Amino acid sequence: MGTLTSRVFNNGNSQAVRIPAEFRLDTDRVSITRNEAGDLVIHPLRVQRGTALMQALKALGEVDEDFIAALEAEQEAPLQTQERQAL
Repeated sequence: MGTLTSRVFNNGNSQAVRIPAEFRLDTDRVSITRNEAGDLVIHPLRVQRGTALMQALKALGEVDEDFIAALEAEQEAPLQTQERQAL
């Protein structure tokens, strides 16, 4: 996917960036860092789904600690970084 230009606008005391549909995120939370070149890097944060279900399964004894550890390890695996060309 190529590079697109977008708008930056003020939202109260913060800035916001309009993300074009081509780069739509599948989450409502992101982490933002700045790399060595000064570029902003946005990483989508995974939604914490199923917490109530996991608690119920644990209470019923339907899952063991190995199962939970495997799920937690999968959640903590880093997302693949997308290489983008700086403008």
